[in-house]
Amino acid sequence: MFPQSPQTSGEPSVSPARQRYLQRLDNLRIKPTLQVHYVHWAEDWTKARGNRSAAATAAFFDALGRSTHLYDWQFRQAVRAVRILAHEILAIPWAATFDWQGLSDQARSLEPDHRTHGRENIAVRAILPPPPAGNSGPLPDTAVEIARITEALRRAIRLGGLAYATEETYVHWNTRFTRFCLEYLKQTPCDAGPAGITAYLNYLALERNVSASTQKQALNAMVFLTKKVFGVEDFTIETPTYGHTHRRPPLVLSRREVAAVFANLEGPWKLAAQIMYGSGLRVIECMRLRVKDLDFDQGTITVHDGKGGKHRVVPLPMALEDLLKTFLAAARDQHRQDLAVGAGEVHMPESLARKYPNAPTEWCWQYLFSSATLCPHPRTGRVARHHLHEASMQRQFRDAIRKTDISKPASCHTLRHSFASSLLQHGTDIRTVQDLLGHSDVSTTMIYLHVIKRPGAGAPSPLDFD
Repeated sequence: MFPQSPQTSGEPSVSPARQRYLQRLDNLRIKPTLQVHYVHWAEDWTKARGNRSAAATAAFFDALGRSTHLYDWQFRQAVRAVRILAHEILAIPWAATFDWQGLSDQARSLEPDHRTHGRENIAVRAILPPPPAGNSGPLPDTAVEIARITEALRRAIRLGGLAYATEETYVHWNTRFTRFCLEYLKQTPCDAGPAGITAYLNYLALERNVSASTQKQALNAMVFLTKKVFGVEDFTIETPTYGHTHRRPPLVLSRREVAAVFANLEGPWKLAAQIMYGSGLRVIECMRLRVKDLDFDQGTITVHDGKGGKHRVVPLPMALEDLLKTFLAAARDQHRQDLAVGAGEVHMPESLARKYPNAPTEWCWQYLFSSATLCPHPRTGRVARHHLHEASMQRQFRDAIRKTDISKPASCHTLRHSFASSLLQHGTDIRTVQDLLGHSDVSTTMIYLHVIKRPGAGAPSPLDFD
């Protein structure tokens, strides 16, 4: 676009287009130091053949916007440089109607204090209580103290009969709480007491930017530690600063989207996903299903040791009966072959294995979705077959989502949400859905009512008016 013609002296001369372009930049009072960059953007646009059409220009800026080393003001500078050349110097017809300003405005970055992420960028320090005046002695080693408290905590949790998932959660939060007390408060968790709990909750809200639900989870863990391990039954916690919380409606998939996901799954992964959607199971509940949990005559599936250690009965989808029977027939053949070579055991809880010594080899106790390999028990070393890992199921589901045109961050748990919303849409009462999902409180189930209702109680959008 800026061709140069040789002079007799051997030095190149500036083309008329370049001369007019530079003159226009002077008239716009653009500094000479910046004119070099304007010429650079104009030449890049020319080399990319952006002058051919508006679509070619849009493609040029689309590629330019992908650069990770480009500031927003540089992008806007490039837009202005190209507009001056295309519209004012070359007078290309489509350049007069091209939305240069709109393209430039698309490159405006958010300010650090913008409401979208201002809470993350503007730090607020938590006010921690001062360390104790009288130093009673050196603090214990952090790793040693964490190990001691963790062992005592696990003992109290197992004596209380809490679920293992709760145990892992409580150990996680109290490990962080112990480290916080030793490193920030210069006290042990026992000495820090309720004031230490309040200080840690404020620290989570102000410096870690956690939600209120996360704070409450940490609070439950620390209260359990204080009562059951430290033996402090009656204590009061000052009202902490609760983090920002917004109860978001659950993400659901339509029946068309669910069918598209199923079409991209194969083998046991597809059947597992169909059961999760058809019966409202969590992914770990589905992976832990055993043959005995399926009752074809009653049309039910029994879920044992679900969240919170609860048991419940859910419907077995009639549409899956034939698939399940075929799947079970193949699995039983595999089990017979395992028995023939001296294998065929399945992992079972130690108490059940002691009570029923032959149960590990019985067909009814085998996992519905069994692993392809045998593995030893981490503690006893007993080799047996386990169920499919839930992480593998989640990975298969994510791959299936990517292969579809679904623009939702769906996961395996989304199938459970879709199960609940579909039942409510077809007239199932809320109490029944609560029982099928295993919710302790109906308010947890009522969140799905916000999903099945159209925004504005069914009011149309003004864009849909005739």
